[in-house]
Amino acid sequence: MSEFTATTHTSSAAGGVLLESAGLAATPVHAPALRQDPLAGTISRSGTALLDRQYHDGYWRFDLEADTTIPSEYILLQHFMGTVDAGRHTRLGDYIRSRQLPDGSWPLYEGGPGNVSATVKAYFALKVTGESMDSPMMSCARRWVLSHGGAESSNVFTRIMLATFGQLPWRTVPAMPAEIIWLPRWFFFNLSRVSYWSRCVIVPLLILFAKRPLHRVPEHLCIRELFVSAPENIVHIDRYDLRRPMRNAFIAMDRLIKKVEPWAPAFIRDHSVRKCEQWTREHMEGDGGIGGIFPAMANAVMALKILGHTPTSDADMARGMQAIEDLVLDDGDKSYVQPCVSPIWDTCLSINALAECGVTKNHPALESAVSWLFHKQVFVRGDWSENAPELDGGGWAFQFENEKYPDVDDTGMVVMALLRAGAHQHPDRRRRITQAVNWVLGMQNPDGGWGAFDIGNNHVYLNNIPFADHGALVDPSTADLTGRCIEMLAMMGYDRSFPPIARGLEFLRRDQKPSGAWYGRWGVNYIYGTWAVLVALGALGEDANQPFILKAVQWLMDRQNSDGGWGEDCNTYDDPSLCGHGRSTASQTAWAVLGLMAVGEVASEAVQRGVQFLIRNFDGKDGWEEAPYTGTGFPKVFYLRYHGYSHYFPLWALGEYRSRTQGIPTRQDALKSEDRVDWGPMPALRCRKMH
Repeated sequence: MSEFTATTHTSSAAGGVLLESAGLAATPVHAPALRQDPLAGTISRSGTALLDRQYHDGYWRFDLEADTTIPSEYILLQHFMGTVDAGRHTRLGDYIRSRQLPDGSWPLYEGGPGNVSATVKAYFALKVTGESMDSPMMSCARRWVLSHGGAESSNVFTRIMLATFGQLPWRTVPAMPAEIIWLPRWFFFNLSRVSYWSRCVIVPLLILFAKRPLHRVPEHLCIRELFVSAPENIVHIDRYDLRRPMRNAFIAMDRLIKKVEPWAPAFIRDHSVRKCEQWTREHMEGDGGIGGIFPAMANAVMALKILGHTPTSDADMARGMQAIEDLVLDDGDKSYVQPCVSPIWDTCLSINALAECGVTKNHPALESAVSWLFHKQVFVRGDWSENAPELDGGGWAFQFENEKYPDVDDTGMVVMALLRAGAHQHPDRRRRITQAVNWVLGMQNPDGGWGAFDIGNNHVYLNNIPFADHGALVDPSTADLTGRCIEMLAMMGYDRSFPPIARGLEFLRRDQKPSGAWYGRWGVNYIYGTWAVLVALGALGEDANQPFILKAVQWLMDRQNSDGGWGEDCNTYDDPSLCGHGRSTASQTAWAVLGLMAVGEVASEAVQRGVQFLIRNFDGKDGWEEAPYTGTGFPKVFYLRYHGYSHYFPLWALGEYRSRTQGIPTRQDALKSEDRVDWGPMPALRCRKMH
């Protein structure tokens, strides 16, 4: 029996230094040679490749790629801030050009159709970097935009950008008066009723809306040619729709606010702007930037600039601009901009995959990763505490630093990674895990499910306000997060008699689609949601012969492609009838295989074919090629390509398959037997929540 160990590591400028190979060679992972066993050989090579990508501090971090909207916004932001880097802008321009579709448009995801807002931003960004409007690519883009309603049909955030650069009147943007910052919690709209990401974007925007900056570009860089109507003559863009009475009411309110807003006393507006600035600065305190996401970071530094601050004299602004620069990836003659970074997520998923494929608990790679994760545990009382004032912190965020916004998804997956790595066997670490679980319990929603960042953030009527044309203003319970939390609790030894699990199961039963699948809010899409639920049900030991489970299993099997893999396109968010359909990908195949195995389908033909698909499509060196986007930011609006998904999810699925077929307990199963811990009486995990 041969062994695989980490091979030589290289240094990296993308956030840290990779581990030296000598640090990992002491504790090899046993696996038969490739020539004897293709399954074990694939596990060996992909496991070694994953180990090789660990950074010196113990974490993993893979690139996170969105569409061309982010690099386009970055180019325009640099012009607004007066910090243009011509060389970088040339490289970003090349990246944007490379993503253009043959019809001249730019999509929101690989293989997707053109999107007006993404195309308008890409066109504008290229023009300010020097691309001639008469070039073939720009001419083609212009024809496409005009044939799809012109730039005036762009979404709200694009209109805000166009207004800022003098391409559209500010009156075409929905009204968002700075006085919103004062609205009480009982009011039908206030900042506590919107999601974390909306909050972080809105508050700096309130300053911009109040000041209405105009950063005019030279006439030859303007994009009047993208408008069907003369932009200066456009008054209203949001139109009434007889089929949507609630939205009509909000549009009427928007128009009323625009009429009375000019009469607001100046001293109230000034006081409101100062309050917005105070909130923004309080949420910019860390090195990760406000909210840890590009749109909020960009709005924050722009807001501080128009208030007269500069990075040389303002520490918050300097940190905010550096946080943005940290999102830019320069690789030789190529550059692009990430919407955020995902080291916590990448690290906990890498631990789970490595543990299930045979890496021992005392392996230096796992130990260093576990230590790093505990160092990143968040005890700060963030915005979530407004709805749970007596709940202690203890969760994890998504990014390197985002202390005000830990999230349920990362926390649940981190806890499971720590359990698989044996961290619970140390008393102090067991206490820290208990704190994290207690926080997750306290974040359960009244409907029995879990959202990502807040409690009871399900005021979906707010998606009708004109500002919320992206349809993702709130953070309600979702099946994928609920499944994650139940799986975590089951791994700790709790069963369906535990009240939080019982309520979660009720939510999942209600949320199942007629097809048998579950909707995936944070991954594409029904395959992702169904995987998350099935592994939770399997961890609980639920009877797999229950009709609702059999229905989900059959749905997955029916969606398997002829090549043995599974795939699902982002367009399933627009058209649910396409659910579960798309070209096969490694990550989605791994989700399907893991979900089916969890409920007893290890020996099924579907799982066998899925495993063979993964073995056959392994690139023989590093991982699996995966061009399609399988991560979700905002359904229908914003999608993500997690470059790590094609590394750790297939490895995880293959490792678990090998264990189950060879009669070896998975790490999850072992936690229920020889590694089980007495977590103490139930009050040790009491959730002191105030919903």
